[in-house]
Amino acid sequence: MDYRLSNKFRSYLNGIALIGVGGTGSFAAEGMARLLAGHPDIRLILIDGDRVEERNLGRQSFYPEDLGRFKSQALAERLARKHRRPIAYSISPLLPGGVGHRAVDECSLLVGCVDNAAARSTIASLVSPSKWWVDAGNGEEFGQVLVGNCTVETLRRGWSFDPEEGVVAALPLPTQVRPELLVPPARPQRDCAEAVAVGEQGPTINQFMAAMVVEAVRRLLEERLTWWQLFLQLESTGLYTMSPTPEAVSRLTGIPVKKLERR
Repeated sequence: MDYRLSNKFRSYLNGIALIGVGGTGSFAAEGMARLLAGHPDIRLILIDGDRVEERNLGRQSFYPEDLGRFKSQALAERLARKHRRPIAYSISPLLPGGVGHRAVDECSLLVGCVDNAAARSTIASLVSPSKWWVDAGNGEEFGQVLVGNCTVETLRRGWSFDPEEGVVAALPLPTQVRPELLVPPARPQRDCAEAVAVGEQGPTINQFMAAMVVEAVRRLLEERLTWWQLFLQLESTGLYTMSPTPEAVSRLTGIPVKKLERR
């Protein structure tokens, strides 16, 4: 059967944190602001401590007048004017006890558009069964969006699939689906702008990924999201999704199917 990811969090949703507003995140911020235009009760906060550089112009959603400003601040202020609603931002790193850390901890839905293992590790530490984490990552002409909210240890403690309702309340974290996301690269990574400039990343992959991220959030809010892994390949124009099933989670985690299902 087709399971939908639970939107129980919607009843107490106090904010959505978009972490990383560079290549994919800057375009995702625009889409999120449009998506939430009809939801003034949902707070949106953009989190990124990087500043806009010349190489970002044309490759990310920034303008010459943004040069030197913090990316999160420039986007938040512009989108707030456009959509006539407050949009918060934080330039603080996600250090335990810090302003940025607290801002993310207060949100019920986390959207990660980061490109390094350290940032993903921090996000993973802030996720709980009451918070979904939508994580996006990409290479030259491919990318993936992964959705989860639980460690395997937490999944072992109780059921996550409700066959009667057709809803799944808990799925493994993106970093447990793909552990390599937590492994630092052997050589320093280029950011999106540098990668595009040297031909390591296509000029359109970030817009594609941003659209997939916003669509995942939209469907989560409406309890209509029926996939938890999405893979995009521009070379073959392929878009593949994986539906959440007890069998798939069992294969990944080793937890028996009967323990994952509500009975």
